[in-house]
Amino acid sequence: MKRFPVFALAIFVSCSFWSSVNAQEEVRVAWQITSFDLNANVRQPERELSVVANLKARNVGNGPGNSFTFRLNPKATVRTVEVNGASASFRSMTETRGNLLRTTATLAGAVAPGATITVNIAYSIPVEANSGLAAISPIGTQFLPGAFWYPIPNTPFTVRGADSAPFRIAVNIANVISAGVEKESGAARVFEQELHGQPFFVQGDWDRVEGTADNKSITALIPKGASQDERRQADQLIALTGHARSYFSGLFGPAPAVPIRLVAVQRGAGFSDSGTILLDAGTFRRNKIDSTATRQIAEAVARLWIGGQIALRGEGSGVVREGLVHFLAMLFIEKQFGKEAAAAEVLRSRLAYTPIAKRDGPLSQLTPLDDTYYNSVPNKGALAWRLIDHRMGREAFIGTIRNLLQTAKEREITLATVRSGLAEKGGDAIKTLLTQQLDAVTDLDLMIGLPQQRGGEWVSALRNDGSSDVTVTATATTDRGERVPVEANVPARSFGEARFKTAGRVVRVEVDPEKFYAQTDYTNDVLPRTRELAETLAEGWRFLGAQDFVKAEAAARELLAREPGLQEARIILARALLAQNKTDEAEKLFRSALDDPLPTPSTLAWSAIGLGEIHMKRGQGGEAAKRLTEGVRADAEYASSLAARAARITAEAGAPAPIDESARAFIKQFDQAIVGGKKVEIEARIVPGELVRFVGGIIGSQPEVWQTRVLRTELLDANLMAVDVSINAKQLGQERSGTALLLLARTGDNWKLAGIELFEIR
Repeated sequence: MKRFPVFALAIFVSCSFWSSVNAQEEVRVAWQITSFDLNANVRQPERELSVVANLKARNVGNGPGNSFTFRLNPKATVRTVEVNGASASFRSMTETRGNLLRTTATLAGAVAPGATITVNIAYSIPVEANSGLAAISPIGTQFLPGAFWYPIPNTPFTVRGADSAPFRIAVNIANVISAGVEKESGAARVFEQELHGQPFFVQGDWDRVEGTADNKSITALIPKGASQDERRQADQLIALTGHARSYFSGLFGPAPAVPIRLVAVQRGAGFSDSGTILLDAGTFRRNKIDSTATRQIAEAVARLWIGGQIALRGEGSGVVREGLVHFLAMLFIEKQFGKEAAAAEVLRSRLAYTPIAKRDGPLSQLTPLDDTYYNSVPNKGALAWRLIDHRMGREAFIGTIRNLLQTAKEREITLATVRSGLAEKGGDAIKTLLTQQLDAVTDLDLMIGLPQQRGGEWVSALRNDGSSDVTVTATATTDRGERVPVEANVPARSFGEARFKTAGRVVRVEVDPEKFYAQTDYTNDVLPRTRELAETLAEGWRFLGAQDFVKAEAAARELLAREPGLQEARIILARALLAQNKTDEAEKLFRSALDDPLPTPSTLAWSAIGLGEIHMKRGQGGEAAKRLTEGVRADAEYASSLAARAARITAEAGAPAPIDESARAFIKQFDQAIVGGKKVEIEARIVPGELVRFVGGIIGSQPEVWQTRVLRTELLDANLMAVDVSINAKQLGQERSGTALLLLARTGDNWKLAGIELFEIR
């Protein structure tokens, strides 16, 4: 009986050993795209994209490949597959992970590890409703990688991350933009780019603004018929892009020789690849460069090196592609706009991450299928790299990244190689820190205790409720305003001490005042205690919306006492003061917000609205209308756009802007079509693929009355008009009324409804 457990243990150890050996020697095939060659045929009448894709793929696994599997848009129909010039049999099925079409083609013979095949795939994708990812429209067709419009074996949802490679795209329609060198090939527009990228194309009607920086051209494609103000803004954005390219060239070496394009779009803004950056069209209408556009440009330029010139592969690559690049953008913002602007960007990342901190997963394991990915990887990721940079020192950190980019084998790096390089340079302490930040969930909660005087120093207890040891700064503030920082080590699930050597009376203490560490709770980092920043900010907006202006003012002042640079708090305070008729103080705040080195679009909008309302109070209708127009053109978010447009119409009541009669006539015809209830008549007046749900709702609940009154028209560009309207309707016996903002697009000689941007019909 005593021998049996030993015998069983021996069998278990033996089985475990051979299982380990077999796992290490597991034979598998893995495909990686080395180049894309895509011929895209946009078929407008059929609302279908027909593509012939020629892929080169290498077997990067350790076993022979007998089949080739790729993923596509779930609505795609695969017609033919050829491998190395020969027809191949294939089968398609829906893949639940990401809801994609998975197609597997059988190979004629086994493909050895390291060998390359050529796969030719013909397929088509219908587009029922236009979106920012996929649209077929007479006023703007576009296909971005998120539409899965080209075949790839690896998606963003897989361990290796989405395939990226040099690509060539040929598109059969005019006015198309993609990345790389632009060429003509018969009736098609062709783009060839040599960086590692993901294929895309965007069509539009633009004016080109050419600029140079460091003797290299940068192009802005702005809406057709743009004003001189928009062209000046384009020049400033071109200059900013040139500064970013120079900055990152100084960090990582000469910039890749690819064209850089800033492209104004109505949707899809925020996407960039291989030097082509899609910016919201409103970016060019603003009278100042904003923080959102600056971050997007800085990140896009940094990716010319990280992910472009050098490919990013493998598990957790998003931590580098999104997180590290976001941190690098913060460094550029600090250099270009100052420390306060960079601190504001850090604070926005912390506020974006805090709501999901307690349910987040390890950074190195997240994929876009995780609902926390987009709050976590760019934001917590940037904070993690900021901490590692702080611990290593800027020169050592950036020097390591530069060396990795310049010595990468086969123009490829992974998160693992980045970690290895940093650990080799920084030693065991950095290796441990990387493990804490990238492989563990966020469970850190730092606390500081009431300071006690002991002889010639003050002592505060520190507590670390997390599972990792930390080295952290604590700061004491005396009654004379003196700040005394000390560094302390606090073991995991344990306590430490901060000893402040000062003769003054300590009135405030804080642990990790720079907020290098991501935490689950920041309220106990400081004494006297404060409330959670995000909670107080939300409360301020809520009080403002409820018109409890006294409480909104109190919340805003509390926020500014803790974060003087928080733009949102300044706007809440200014609006609350204005509502209480404290006009002069409100005006100073609005003007100071506009003078911020790098305001958010929302700050630009609400500041302009506030100043416009002040002019209205003073009976200065003309000046009010100008300011409110600035608020409209800031194009920040729904609430500010709604407020700016309504206030501008009121300000212009004495001298209303002329209304375009062709737009008025179109609106009258559209009203008649809605009341008529014929789907074909309604759809004939809407840009194909737009407002599909709106049309379904109108047809499903036939309005008895639909009367639209045009309040104001504004030509946004040569082919797009914004129309402010009021609507009175009666549906299913219920009367409704309110305002809306309609977008009309010129197609040929006629207007068509292209979008409903604001809709306040109640």
